[in-house]
Amino acid sequence: MIFLICFFAYIIGSLPFGYIIGKIIKGIDIRDFGSGNIGATNTARVLGKKWGILVFFLDFFKGFISPFLVSLVVKEKLPVYYILVSLSAIAGHNWSLFLKFRGGKGVATSVGVIAGLSWIYPTLTISFSLAFALWLAMFFAFRYVSLASLIAGASFFGATLFLKVPYEIKFFSFLVFLFILIRHKKNIKNLISEKELRF
Repeated sequence: MIFLICFFAYIIGSLPFGYIIGKIIKGIDIRDFGSGNIGATNTARVLGKKWGILVFFLDFFKGFISPFLVSLVVKEKLPVYYILVSLSAIAGHNWSLFLKFRGGKGVATSVGVIAGLSWIYPTLTISFSLAFALWLAMFFAFRYVSLASLIAGASFFGATLFLKVPYEIKFFSFLVFLFILIRHKKNIKNLISEKELRF
């Protein structure tokens, strides 16, 4: 049963809202413009901020509902089940089934997953709030979405290590940070070479 839920979460995560909205609004493949990413930041740059905000919340919602699939369907609510389903949703966004396993960077979907898990493990709200505060601080200080996301991911992982949550959740926080690092490799190179675009 848990593997069916993981597959369903992966399918939900795979829904490429940035790509879909680009097709609906302007009849374009958003991957051919800007950074080539299907996420909220590139959508905002290419289509406008209101569409970027919409994509953010749609991608957020994909992640947010994922942990609750376990709560609704599985009787034995083990931490590892929540983690597997949550990671499936993030993986779906990052490597979408509908885009030949290409996708976004997974930040909005990860934020949604963490918000959902914070309802189930309230202590997680501490590291979530810290990461969100640092994201805001870094973004408004430097106007780099990528840098803010990397710092937020690192702080979420670091803070979660000190919380009284299951070890599976701590490992999950590491994997979220790892996914963010992997998907931001190009951005990291651009930041180092001072070629990264500000928002």
